[in-house]
Formats: sequence, C-alpha cells, structure tokens
Amino acid sequence: MADPAALMEKAFAALTAKDLDALQALQHDTLVEDFIVLGPVTGRDTIRAFFDELLVAFPDMEFKGERIMGVDDRIAVGQWSLAGTFTGGPFQGIQPTGKHVSLRGLDVMEFEGDLMVYNTIYYDGLSFARQIGLLPPEGSRRDKAITSGFNALTKAKSKLSRS
Repeated sequence: MADPAALMEKAFAALTAKDLDALQALQHDTLVEDFIVLGPVTGRDTIRAFFDELLVAFPDMEFKGERIMGVDDRIAVGQWSLAGTFTGGPFQGIQPTGKHVSLRGLDVMEFEGDLMVYNTIYYDGLSFARQIGLLPPEGSRRDKAITSGFNALTKAKSKLSRS
C-alpha cells in the first residue's frame, strides 16, 4: 500500500522543482484538482495546462511544501507557500500586473494506489486578488468606497424588495 504523505511529498517536490512531467506521473487520468477559489480543474492534460499557465504567469515562482501529514491509507494533508511576481503571461484571463504575490495554502490529496485521484486546494483568493492589483489594498480609500457602494446598493435592493 502506498503512503499518501510520501506521495504528497513527491508531488510537492515536483512542483518545487517546476517538474510538471514528474507531477503528472503522480496523477490519475481523471484527477480533479478542486481549487476552492477557482473551481474544479479535471483531467491530467487540463491540469497540466493550468500549471503551465501558472508557471508562465509567475516565471520566478517559488513553491515550498511545508507540513505534510497522512490522514489514513488514502489521504494526506499538506501546507504550502508560494511566492512569485506576475510578470509573464496572463493567468486565468488576467493580464500580468508586475505585482509580487505571497500566499500560503493547504492541499487535501486523495490517492488510489500511487496515483492522486482528487485534490482540494484551499488558499485566500481575496488576498491573491489584492496582491495582483485586481482589488484595492485592504483598508484603502478605494476599498472603503467599494464596500460603501456595495452596502448602499444592498440596502436599496432590500427596500425595493419589501415594497
């Protein structure tokens, strides 16, 4: 029986080395990478394209696996950190901004034998959006204006729905 924590370590090591061939070798053909912020990405080839896009968008990306723990004979959980500058190509339809990003996240990987069949990826999408410049910095005038405008619209809609 394969050790899920050891397999996760291999997956994290492949991503650290930017070795997508080694990462893909650990993936089942029908793997689902469920990015809680973005939605599911299904199938080895589609997942490969996602990571190709990520590495092009963040050419100086540094990925580091941190705490990895086996849960049972199929599942491992691991924390990670990622840092890089958005200077390459577009990512998820967003043009490069030249901004530096630093994120921490958590993966919950499920394996069948030696292959990953499902992975849920958790990270702070709001922080990512703020760091690349898609949203204004927290507490800034623009951030407060957006919140104020949103609240005014919500109150107006609420009043209209009660009429």
